[in-house]
Amino acid sequence: MDLGHPVRAVVPSLDGPVLTALAGLTVSISGREVARLVGTASPAGVQRVLTRLVGEGVVTVERRRNAAYYSVNRNHLAWPAVEILAGLRRELLHRIEERVRSWAVPVETAAVFGSLARGEGSVESDVDLLLVRADEVTGQGALAWEDQVDSLVTAVQSWSGNPAQPYDISVSDLRAHVEADEPIVRSWRGEAITLVGRDLGALLRSVAQ
Repeated sequence: MDLGHPVRAVVPSLDGPVLTALAGLTVSISGREVARLVGTASPAGVQRVLTRLVGEGVVTVERRRNAAYYSVNRNHLAWPAVEILAGLRRELLHRIEERVRSWAVPVETAAVFGSLARGEGSVESDVDLLLVRADEVTGQGALAWEDQVDSLVTAVQSWSGNPAQPYDISVSDLRAHVEADEPIVRSWRGEAITLVGRDLGALLRSVAQ
């Protein structure tokens, strides 16, 4: 799945990213603003898509002086399908969260970082997961933890088509990373999205003390 524009998994044309950009808004915006939100297409290309979608009735256009402003038509029969496709990234995060919440050996913190967290990437991108376990997870608990992580990796690949890359560490390991000022810690601080457990930013601050 294209982690930057997941809708391309079903709608490979520019129509998908354009609809996704508009679906996240509650106000009308210009064609140039749509192109800026899409980020990977020319204003002329986006304008051609908008014109076609207006013709289909999925997008509405409002004329204001010399400019045209666009919004999705949520009354259209196709809108429920558009809404599902536009929410694929959110659905992937939700499924990861639900799976981790069900673990028998609880996680201290589970977060995503990298391209998925930034809303970027491509079909070649990995799903980067940070999984922090308690220091007390040992023996049989450690074996159960490993099974949980392996199951999550398999599930993420099945849900998205993208390989999951788990960064699996204990709280003590996390503290060592912070003390060593590892470059990956800066990535976690700047872009990670906490899904389950203690907020990652708060956890990083606590282990730094």
